[in-house]
Amino acid sequence: MNNEYKALIQYRMEQANESLDPAEILLKNDKYRPSVNRSYYAMFYAILALIIPTEHTTSKHSGAISIFNKEYVKTGIFDKDFSRWLREAFDMRQRVDYQELFIISQERANDIFNNAKKFVDVISREIEMKYFSS
Repeated sequence: MNNEYKALIQYRMEQANESLDPAEILLKNDKYRPSVNRSYYAMFYAILALIIPTEHTTSKHSGAISIFNKEYVKTGIFDKDFSRWLREAFDMRQRVDYQELFIISQERANDIFNNAKKFVDVISREIEMKYFSS
């Protein structure tokens, strides 16, 4: 893999991890809607990092989710829970950002954040093993 791909993968994973930090701070300060937004984006950036070396490219959320499910969940690389967590985070992010008068519970926001942390961690390990270990 060329150095440009490696740099872009690292950049996207930095974005993922940088999104988890405010998600946690917001959650601890009872700001559940923006916490869900940042938790979802952490997952989205991790997927973008994961698919960089493949022939698949997209900047659309639905496209990234589709590629992840087709190439990584259906093939057994990642457990189906990852697809479920991603779909839930995406759906909740849509609701908290765009649906009027939508209230998300602390418990649900906490679950989404915890799943996002696991998601990013596992994808990070997969990327490290696949593209950066020699």
